[in-house]
Amino acid sequence: MMKPFHRNLLLAATGLCIVGGGVAVSQVQPLAPVEWDNRRLDTLDRNVRRLERAVTQRNAVGQPVLVEPDPEVVALQGQVGEMDRRLQDLEASLQRLTRDGEQTAFKLDEATRDNAALRTRLNASDARIKAIEDQAQAAAAAVAEAEQAGRSPTGNAAGDLAAARALTDAAEQGQAYEVLIANWPSTPQSAEAGYRLGDLRRAADDMNGAVQAYAGALSGWPTTPWAGETTLKLARALSATNRNPQACAALGEFNRRYTAAASAQLKTIAGQIRTQARCT
Repeated sequence: MMKPFHRNLLLAATGLCIVGGGVAVSQVQPLAPVEWDNRRLDTLDRNVRRLERAVTQRNAVGQPVLVEPDPEVVALQGQVGEMDRRLQDLEASLQRLTRDGEQTAFKLDEATRDNAALRTRLNASDARIKAIEDQAQAAAAAVAEAEQAGRSPTGNAAGDLAAARALTDAAEQGQAYEVLIANWPSTPQSAEAGYRLGDLRRAADDMNGAVQAYAGALSGWPTTPWAGETTLKLARALSATNRNPQACAALGEFNRRYTAAASAQLKTIAGQIRTQARCT
């Protein structure tokens, strides 16, 4: 029987061949299965013994046996090492990405909580601002109502107009018309008070003040009976203050809006103003 040492040496030697001064690993192609009988085993034992003696003799004379690795094995080992390094790099990258992802998720959670808190505070601020605005509007309306009630002699536009017309002093009457216009804007009574105030200012030789009062009374070009005559008064006041182009424009509005229902006297006055303002 083959000794264990010989058997191991035989197995190692099957992949070796003696080349020059050393032993090199050769590539072994797959062989057909061998049927081991006593004769083959004896032959194999003798070969192993010869190989053992050869190795011992070379070591004794100072020529050690060199075992060179198979180049393909070396290449595979290098590839395996490179793959192992890449795998370690990938694992490190994955761990880093995992940490970054956890930190990002934590930050997102914090941002979500902060946004919710800010939204709550914003809604509360909007509610407070709305309440303050409502209070301010209510206070302003109350003040306006109080001022109007304090300045209006009768509490309504028609009553204030009748009270102003009943005054005999021109200065007091003009002040009453001004108060009516301030208290009751955009009303028919305010427009009538405007043209009557214009007459008072024209009588006092305040032509610029008359222009302002007449223009306010004619805002929106009303269709009241006094509107046509007041338009001619405005044109005459404009001409008297050296504003002939504006006077001619006012006469044009008279022709378009009021001349059809105007009396012959008003049409004559319109012609006189047109001549005075040198309208074409």
